[in-house]
Amino acid sequence: MRPATLERVDATGAAGRIEVRVNDPGAHRRGVAIVAHPHPLFGGTNENKVVTTLARSFFEAGYAVARPAFRGTGESEGEHDHGEGETDDLQAVAATLAARYGSAPSLLAGFSFGGFVASRLAARAQASGRPYRLVVLVAPAVGRFAVGEVDASTVVIHGEDDDVVPLAAVLGWARPQALPIELVPGTGHFFHGRLHVLARRVTRAIAAIDGPAPPIR
Repeated sequence: MRPATLERVDATGAAGRIEVRVNDPGAHRRGVAIVAHPHPLFGGTNENKVVTTLARSFFEAGYAVARPAFRGTGESEGEHDHGEGETDDLQAVAATLAARYGSAPSLLAGFSFGGFVASRLAARAQASGRPYRLVVLVAPAVGRFAVGEVDASTVVIHGEDDDVVPLAAVLGWARPQALPIELVPGTGHFFHGRLHVLARRVTRAIAAIDGPAPPIR
């Protein structure tokens, strides 16, 4: 993502201002994507390397990408709410982006705690009859939070050696849903040394619904 494409587009939630960083490719924009960051009480921010890798993959595929800061993080107001208020905030961000760009965000992703929150927002969208075209959950915080069932089209990517969210826990969650897990061998929760592999897998998932990406000028 080029620095010149970055702007701040704040939203307003129940707890006040929500800081949102947006990278917009401009005239060749295919749509809008939201990426949710990991747990703020453990250092998670919208500048996390996994988050920016996801954002870059969406941006390079032609999407304006929003990276909100959860309440109490960065310049977002409020206090951590264990996923409840954060889901409402993410929905407020989606509404702000829909008003700005003329259509609701169509892609959604989250990493760790952000994956839990993204899964909750995706369930709301599905229930409303306006599902996201693509939902990507990276190392969703299964076992640490009550991550519910997800749509069968959800892409779940997990590191083989994750010691924060063990692979066994994710498989135990996915098995009753017959939900495939895309495994990245030889890496842990933060995908050290394998961020390029994560990017390729996300790019492949986007191409499966969109075809080749347009040029970004």
